[in-house]
Amino acid sequence: MIRGGCIYFMSNQYRTVLYLGVTSDLIRRVQEHKNKAYPGSFTDRYNLGVLVYYENFLHIEEAIAREKEVKKWRREKKNALISSMNPGWKDLWEAEVRYW
Repeated sequence: MIRGGCIYFMSNQYRTVLYLGVTSDLIRRVQEHKNKAYPGSFTDRYNLGVLVYYENFLHIEEAIAREKEVKKWRREKKNALISSMNPGWKDLWEAEVRYW
């Protein structure tokens, strides 16, 4: 069985902090972040509840490799990646993902 995956960026309401993650279930994972399912986690401490970017892959291994690549980037390059898909840095959860 093929199991896909994706990388995603969560941010705060001011878009000043970024969290890059990888998951095989984007909807469940974003709901966990928004509901603060893991008290004390990075996304909980910095109130990161805004999905600003995601990228889908056919295989979870591809998503993991992409996450490792992007994590090494400087903040400016990450910002440019997000802006290329989401110029206004709107909450993609509200705009499209939650309705999948």
